[in-house]
Amino acid sequence: MGASRSSEDSPLIYPPGVIDPLVLGAAFFGAAVLYSSVGHAGASAYLAAMGLLGVSPDVARPTALALNIVVASFVTFRFWRRGHISWGALAPFLIGSIPLAFIGGSLPISGALYKQLVGVVLIFAAVQLARTARRAAQADTGHAEPRVPTLPAIGIGAGIGFLSGLTGTGGGIFLSPTVLIAGWAEQRATAGMSAGFILANSIAGLTGNVSRLAVLPPALPLWIGLVIVGAAIGSELGSRQGHTLQLRGMLSVVLVIAGIKLIFFG
Repeated sequence: MGASRSSEDSPLIYPPGVIDPLVLGAAFFGAAVLYSSVGHAGASAYLAAMGLLGVSPDVARPTALALNIVVASFVTFRFWRRGHISWGALAPFLIGSIPLAFIGGSLPISGALYKQLVGVVLIFAAVQLARTARRAAQADTGHAEPRVPTLPAIGIGAGIGFLSGLTGTGGGIFLSPTVLIAGWAEQRATAGMSAGFILANSIAGLTGNVSRLAVLPPALPLWIGLVIVGAAIGSELGSRQGHTLQLRGMLSVVLVIAGIKLIFFG
């Protein structure tokens, strides 16, 4: 499909002669499968696919957030049904993150700076995904109650929320390692908290982005359908720990390649 513009000043949705919406749809489907299997929503992988294929930042940010909301809603519901979300522990993170995610999503950002920021986020996401694969087989009782200190959680949530809105991610890749390293929660409780955190920040970030009249691509309904199916498959696979470890490693490599491409080659 060629370029799609509503006017001379509107952002490029599909680079001319390069991609078809179905190509991105396939990438988004695969990302939803893999990320939902580890309790995340996939924004970094959506951004990686769009970055590699040259989609405009003005389109990439709201698109990634919209898809994140769909997958995070599914994953959050699943973790809630299984009793793995402590709303009391999650609340202080959300108090700090939601207003800052809205502000970050509403701010204009140059294409060059955006690519640098997203490149760094993708490489960080790759490292965290690889670490998730290593941790997947660790013992986790699933019953220990998270213990999160309120004031540090509000400050951490604010910082992650701002970065989430600015880059078009949900922030789970930053929250999960913080909570685990601090020893505030076990694996499954951390994944449940991350799912709720991603959902709230993605809604706030997209609201801020839409307030600046960002353009959403016409293929978005198709992509939403694909990530819903992907999330259903991924969350089921996630309950069978050994089945997705190699796939997570492969996705980490893809994220690193995309990150390097955006940082050094634009």
